[in-house]
Amino acid sequence: MNNNVGWQFDNSYAQLPEFLYAPLNPVAVRAPHVAILNDALADSLGLALNSLSEQDAALLFAGNILPDGAKPLAQAYAGHQFGNFTILGDGRAILLGEHLTPTGERFDIQLKGSGQTPFSRQGDGRAALAPMLREYIISEAMHALNIPTTRSLAVVTTGESVRRETPLPGAILTRIAASHIRVGTFEYLVRTGNIDGIKLLADHVIQRHYPDLSTTDNPYLALLNRVIDRQASLVAKWLLVGFVHGVMNTDNMTISGETIDYGPCAFIDTYDLNTVFSSIDHQGRYRYGKQPDAAQWNLARFAETLLPLIHPSQEKAIVLAEQAIHAFPNIFQNYWLMGMRKKLGLFTEEAEDQQLIDTLLDWMQQHQVDYTNGFRELASTSIPNDDKYADAAFIEWHTHWQARLSRQPESLELSLRLMLANNPAIIPRNHRVEEALTAASEQGDYSPMHQLLAAVTDPYTEQTHFNEYRTPPPPSAHIYQTFCGT
Repeated sequence: MNNNVGWQFDNSYAQLPEFLYAPLNPVAVRAPHVAILNDALADSLGLALNSLSEQDAALLFAGNILPDGAKPLAQAYAGHQFGNFTILGDGRAILLGEHLTPTGERFDIQLKGSGQTPFSRQGDGRAALAPMLREYIISEAMHALNIPTTRSLAVVTTGESVRRETPLPGAILTRIAASHIRVGTFEYLVRTGNIDGIKLLADHVIQRHYPDLSTTDNPYLALLNRVIDRQASLVAKWLLVGFVHGVMNTDNMTISGETIDYGPCAFIDTYDLNTVFSSIDHQGRYRYGKQPDAAQWNLARFAETLLPLIHPSQEKAIVLAEQAIHAFPNIFQNYWLMGMRKKLGLFTEEAEDQQLIDTLLDWMQQHQVDYTNGFRELASTSIPNDDKYADAAFIEWHTHWQARLSRQPESLELSLRLMLANNPAIIPRNHRVEEALTAASEQGDYSPMHQLLAAVTDPYTEQTHFNEYRTPPPPSAHIYQTFCGT
């Protein structure tokens, strides 16, 4: 069965020393059943899932049957969680191995919710259905929005309950990632005093993700700078679409620059820099507008782990690392400004663009304008036909913006096309996600989820039959809190 599917495992992480992981098989479940399969992703991975029966697919993605060539393991790592250091590890996940696609790309294949591991810390190692479906929806929406992300290949129900506040249906998610190596993986080695292990892991990361850095004068400083650049670009993309990660701990920051862990994440409706969704983020540490600051703080922790490799002199290493970290705000700002110019149809650069953007965003926050719809509605040859746009402050801003557009050589038509390509019509709005999850997990009805997926995985196309997904929630349906996946 597994050979016919097309697995091609080449497990480089499993060849590293076992202080980085614990070899371990998933814990079999009683009655697995396929909830959803991502056929398009499977095709891109070179996997012929249509060759499997539904029962075999359920057994495979539950971990009851292992693919040929897999070397399952639970990864060790640590993390600063809301600023506090903790030893962690894969407490409910098993990395089956690394699959090579027909084009030679390498992806981790991980089962999430696959049972207890040595890192479970009193947890049951399992996951509930709704949070796994939530990760499936949001990660696929993020991919469609052209944001680097882990992806979801399958969700299976287990036929077993997990107990949280109440018994909930259990499930296992199959997650696909460039790798699951995190800032917290490096922190784990520092805390255990394994300096040789840090070099070994850094060399592995360079070989796997950034092989061009191996010939630079200082590969480890170059690695730090590359990860800083990747994260600055990533977080800028989050803000540009109104995404709030919600739990930006160092164990949730990948070295590859992908978005990972879709627990208390959400998209803003009305524009507000202080938006917080996570039920446990009482101080707003990871609120929408503070995400760049959180990323820089996490990257400083990464830099600290690399100090012995950056330079033999600790004093010199600190100077070099600080220079790299202090460059983050400007790198982020450049990515964000470049993206904002595209959202406003600007091909050229002018010094006043920042003020033009800030004035619009201030107006949006003051008038509680829907962030996604507001930018999409600007892609018109005239002022949008809505009462809020009759405001004198907006009309003045619009006049300045039109004058700015006229000063570039590209036509207005090209500017509007640029805007439509960079301002999504549809995002996975929180109330719609919750409706789909409730229907699936409580009534066994997956049709709202499939409908939502069809809408959010083609976000830049005008599709009138999906107009209901563009409508902001009524005040009674606003989701003000989201919860970590369990």
